Order: sequence, then structure tokens, then C-alpha cells
Amino acid sequence: MLLMLIVTLGATGGGAFQGPGGAPGAPDPSWTGIAALFHRRMDEELVVGGSLWMVQGGDVVHREHHGWADVDAGRRVDEETIFHWASITKTITAIAVLQLRDRGLLSLDDPAVRHVPELREVHSPWGTVADVTVRHLLSHSAGFRGPTWPWGGDQPWHPYEPTRWEQLVAMMPYTELLFPPGARFSYSNPGVIFLGRIIERLSGDDYEVYVHKNILAPLRMRASYFDVTPRHLLAHRSNNYALVDGRAVANGLDFDTGITTSNGGLNAPLTDMSRYLAFLTGHCPDDACRGVLARESLREMWRPVLPVAPGAAEAAAGLPAGWKESIGLGFFVYERGDDIVVGHTGSQKSFRAFFYLAPETGAAVIGAMNTTGDADADAIRSELRSGIL
Repeated sequence: MLLMLIVTLGATGGGAFQGPGGAPGAPDPSWTGIAALFHRRMDEELVVGGSLWMVQGGDVVHREHHGWADVDAGRRVDEETIFHWASITKTITAIAVLQLRDRGLLSLDDPAVRHVPELREVHSPWGTVADVTVRHLLSHSAGFRGPTWPWGGDQPWHPYEPTRWEQLVAMMPYTELLFPPGARFSYSNPGVIFLGRIIERLSGDDYEVYVHKNILAPLRMRASYFDVTPRHLLAHRSNNYALVDGRAVANGLDFDTGITTSNGGLNAPLTDMSRYLAFLTGHCPDDACRGVLARESLREMWRPVLPVAPGAAEAAAGLPAGWKESIGLGFFVYERGDDIVVGHTGSQKSFRAFFYLAPETGAAVIGAMNTTGDADADAIRSELRSGIL
């Protein structure tokens, strides 16, 4: 019955074209194709709910909503629905680090151990761990492993993520660099957690407090928060679902990312995330927003540092012909000739999210889904990325 309900009432609010500021506008043929792909693939993969928006010049010009935020509560996805953005949080962490750099509190070429001395316990077969710089952490090229936990996490009584900094510190003597710092790209969650620790050490604030004061508040992202949902926002929080034998099983509204918040703890509605995109594309509405980070520093973050898949064919990387993917400082960079697009994805629990923006045109697309399992949400994201590029 639940699955039939999802399929029958999947698309809700889809196809409603929006002009600048959300006003009704004429259908855009390029968006029509993307929107149709979004709704079709969501139905085919039995995704319970999701949203896809386009922002142009700081205005929301298209909105697509699909399905349910919470089936049992009878709540459909709408513009106030709060999704979990997972690793998209990493872009905010990177911006915070560049803020501290621009304020003279650090250099990107500082050894990471200068600000996180506990890292001296890490083993490096390539020399010394002091060779790892802040820049290496930002560009996923420091040599640290990919997952936060090197073991465990497979029992219901295990914490979802490490809850205390001391737990990560205890693992450092059993951690080694996997390649010489700066030698190649290798996506690393612990590396970004170390950036969060640097933010706390240099600012004197908890990570969440620093980001709220210096990024979320100036951007007027008033319904954005980390980890457990504030009571006044619970009515808008999306559940997330795993498909098990064709049946959607709810994972619960909230989970705690613990000490890994800087790596993937952000929750927000697309109304707030559209403000984030307006800032990134250079269309802030006021001085407070524009003061978050200088455009020159953002452009620095969007310069390619290392290829993501050196020597791999574009098709093998899931990219349209002619496009190549690199890592910048906290953002992924896509290039084809003179065309440049930057973005990031997020995956945690059963949430899947992404955004892509073109710095030169001010266009951006952002999306989120609340279901995985039999549903191939990663494939949907890949297909949508191809269409967007």
C-alpha cells in the first residue's frame, strides 16, 4: 500500500515554472527536459521525495517538488521541506577556512600540525606528517583515508559517527598517510574534520557557532542548522527512506553527525540553499551577504588543483563528452573548453543531494532526494548532472 501511494502520488508541484523571485514565468525548453527527467527517474526508482530548483542571477526561476517529505505524517515535499545536505557541508567548511585566511589567522600553506598538533601521531611513510598543509586538506590531497571510521559502525548500538574529538585522536597513532601529500586526489572525510578543528582552534568558537555567526546569519539562512532539528522546524523536516524489497522503510527524522559536523552536518530547506547559491554566484542582496567572502577568494577556490580521475575517459567518470573533473579548494570543478561549472554532492543516511553553478553566468541548479536502497539515487544525480552540464 505504501509503495502504491508513493507511485500514484509521486509528482507533487512539478512542472510549475517560476520567473524571477518565484513569479510565474514562461516555460524554458532547456529546463523542461531537466524537469521531465527528474520526475521520470524519481518515479522509476521509487524515490519517496525530492526537490530540484534553478537559481539565475540570485532569483529562483524554476522549482520542482516530487512526492513526500514524510509518508506516515502525510507531509508532501514543498519549498519549506528541510533536507540533509551531507558533504555539501564541506563547501561551507572550506569557505570558513578561507575567511580565516583572509583575516590573517592562517596560511593555506601552513602545516596542518601547526593548528592540530594531535596529527603528529599520524604515521607517514613518505617523510613527516608535517608535510601535510591546510591546502592539502582543502583539496583532498593530504593522503588520509576516505571514511571517518576505519572499522566498526555495523551494529545498532554503535554511534553513527564519532561523537568526541578524543575518539579521533585515539585513532591517530593507528593512522598512516596513504600517499605523499599533494601527489593525487583522494576524497577524505577525516581531512575535512581536521579543517573543522582548525576553525575551532583559531576562532575560539565551536564549529557550528562560528558558521552560524559568519556564514548562515549573514546569508539569512534562518532555517538552517546542524544535526538534531530544533522543535520549531520539525514540521518541515524530511524523513529519509531505504527501499527494502520494494518497500520504503523510514530511517527517522534526525541523526547526530557528532564530531564530524564540519564534514557533513548541515540541514536546510531549499529556500535557504537558494540564498547560498545567490552568494556563490555573486548576487547577494545586501552588504552583510557580500561580506562573507571576497569574490577573489571564491574564484581561488574554483581553480583546479588536481584531476579527480587522471587519464580516465569522460564517459568512465560519468561526464558528457569533452568535460573533465578536477578538485579545487573545497569544490569540484568541471571544465570543457572555456566553460567552467563548480559544485559538490552529498550522501548520508538515505539523503542524496547536489548543486552545480556556472560562475560566469550566475546560473545554478540544486537538488535533494530522501531515498536510497533499491533506488539508484546516485544514478539519478549522474544523469541530472549530464543534463545540467
